[in-house]
Amino acid sequence: MIEEILIEYLSKNVGVPVYLEEKNLDEYLLVGKTGSSRENYIYSCIVFVQSYAKTNYAAALLNEKVKKAMDEIVSLDCISSSKLNSDYNFTDTTKEKYRYQAVYDLVFYL
Repeated sequence: MIEEILIEYLSKNVGVPVYLEEKNLDEYLLVGKTGSSRENYIYSCIVFVQSYAKTNYAAALLNEKVKKAMDEIVSLDCISSSKLNSDYNFTDTTKEKYRYQAVYDLVFYL
C-alpha cells in the first residue's frame, strides 16, 4: 500500500510524525491518496501530504521539507517517478489550524 511507504519514508526523512488521519498535535504530516490506477503491475496515483504546524510560517517551512523529501523518494526501489502537481496554503480556518498541502503524482511498483 503506497500510504505505508509514504508514512515510513516521510517519518524518516522529514522528522515529524506522519499519519493517515487528523491528530491533535502541534506539528505532523497527514498523507492520503486521491486516486490510483494500474496497468501491467505498474501503479500510478495522486497523493497529498498536508503539513500541520503551530504557525503559518512553520507550516510553510515543513511543506518545503516535504517537497525536498518527495523529490528524493525515487531513491526507493519501488518508486519510479515523483512529480509535484501543486502545493499551496491550505489553512483550516474553521479549526484555526495552519497547514500547507503538496500534491504529487507517483508511479511505483509493488
